[in-house]
Amino acid sequence: MSKKKVLVVTQEMEPYTIAKDISTTVRGLAPYLQKNQMEIRVLMPRYGTINERRHRLHEVVRLSGMNIIIDDNDYPLIIKVASLQDKSTRMQVYFLDNEDFFKRKFVHKDKAGKYFDDNAERAAFFCKGVIETVKKFGWPPDIIACHGWMTALIPFYLRTAYSTEPLFQESKIVYSLYQDGAEDHLSEDFAMLSSINALSEEDLAPYMNGNKPDLHAGALKYADAVIKGTAELNEHNAKLLEDCELPMLDIQGEDAPAASVEFYHTLLEEEVVE
Repeated sequence: MSKKKVLVVTQEMEPYTIAKDISTTVRGLAPYLQKNQMEIRVLMPRYGTINERRHRLHEVVRLSGMNIIIDDNDYPLIIKVASLQDKSTRMQVYFLDNEDFFKRKFVHKDKAGKYFDDNAERAAFFCKGVIETVKKFGWPPDIIACHGWMTALIPFYLRTAYSTEPLFQESKIVYSLYQDGAEDHLSEDFAMLSSINALSEEDLAPYMNGNKPDLHAGALKYADAVIKGTAELNEHNAKLLEDCELPMLDIQGEDAPAASVEFYHTLLEEEVVE
């Protein structure tokens, strides 16, 4: 049996970002998938907080050179890669970089603790960039595992603007919902800034609650399954999961990687090989 391909898209991952729910979860999950007969690709933003020399990042020229359009402006996409050793397993992590969006020495907030005004544009750039990068890979993922609010547009883009792209026709999209907070501080222009190709603001209505962006609600509308990544959620996000009719996995901590593998196989209607 050929290995199943899992695309792990995350806004954070140890040791490249500080230890939080998302970064520690992905750090445990990715190598576990690779050790359990799954072929993986990990993609995340190249924040300015990441020390390229320490982590030995280098540009992948054959993947770089694309331009991503955000609000009628072109932004160059640079792809970098690093190898991460995990005991007996070595895996590659790909970083999406752009000077306008990720060069700053902070992740989602500035030095004063204020969320960046352009976080919506940064998320749209990252999600579009992920899809275009995977197209350059020529690598059809069986599972697309999205971790964090910055990945929330990927289910929408894949099921609308990229719905005829052969590479993703068989992909199952799994959205992990965490209690983060940055998604609550996005610009009211989120829908306009996130439009793509022939899509309009109206197409992004599932991502809006009145004038307020609601990224998790939109992602759940277009995903195939959901994982509860954080044990405790606020009232709104807990209600989203309560009303959600998607296949759901509610497990965190040390048992999450093994449970996720089984969950993926279930979505693909396969038996887990012991």
